[in-house]
Amino acid sequence: MIFTPYGWPDPNDAYLAPTCFLDCDSDAVKSFTKEAVGSETDPVRKGIRLFYAVRDGFRYDPFSISLTPEAFRASDVLSKGQGFCITKAVLLTAAARCADIPAAIGLSDVINHFTSNKLKQAMGNREVFIHHGYAVLHLSGRWVKAAPAFNIQLCERFDVPPTDFDGVNDAVLQKYDAQKNLRMEYLKDHGFWSDLPFGRIKADMEGYYPASFNYGAGEGDGTFAT
Repeated sequence: MIFTPYGWPDPNDAYLAPTCFLDCDSDAVKSFTKEAVGSETDPVRKGIRLFYAVRDGFRYDPFSISLTPEAFRASDVLSKGQGFCITKAVLLTAAARCADIPAAIGLSDVINHFTSNKLKQAMGNREVFIHHGYAVLHLSGRWVKAAPAFNIQLCERFDVPPTDFDGVNDAVLQKYDAQKNLRMEYLKDHGFWSDLPFGRIKADMEGYYPASFNYGAGEGDGTFAT
């Protein structure tokens, strides 16, 4: 696994290869990618189609986290039909590779100023969300961030502009809601990986959040988080 803590990765073959978590060679990921991309051949437009297929085709649920390796595989996200920021980023990264788009995993720490009381309690009253995950796609000779976490239905419910992706500009989580209230702050970027750094994520989350949050605190309430 290649880790790039500063700057952008070198878009070599490692960012097209299948891995344990980015199982782009699985039948499930191949089928999903084929359906999402359709007859499109342009890499940028393929990336856009994949982004929206992941963003809106899989319900966001931060209450269904399970820190087991199996739960973080792209094919597992497909089977469940839901996920949170990291697992949805894993699916987008794997699907991009399946479509011959070099892709990597990015992680950041963020603060969500509109977290519900239910989610705050589940998180042990933590303010900072560690290891917010997003995909990074190499399109038109440059890397572009793409965070497909919040599905359109959730954004409409909370009156937050959805994260849109044009294949050219970074698509990160919304800083403001529709009323221009500060919603999301990116605090620290942790770099980029050619595969999901599951060991690091598991160790950090187990040391930071309550066990009940890390291993499924129950059905979500449709709340914004990461």
